[in-house]
Amino acid sequence: MQEKLLAIINSIKKNKFEELLSEITPEQKLREDLNFDSFDLAELTVKIEEEFGVDIFEHGLVNSVNEIFAKL
Repeated sequence: MQEKLLAIINSIKKNKFEELLSEITPEQKLREDLNFDSFDLAELTVKIEEEFGVDIFEHGLVNSVNEIFAKL
């Protein structure tokens, strides 16, 4: 699951021409640490729902990698 999430995050970062990550940690914040804006979060939601069948933002905001893991 962590590798799939890393691949999804890196696909978004690649589209923004940003440096790809070699790993993710539960403590990382989506906006502050990963530099995601609202458009990136929308793309993240769609890609996670396609891959895992879960809408991570269905019951409110998700702010960290750990919160994504909890929803999956």
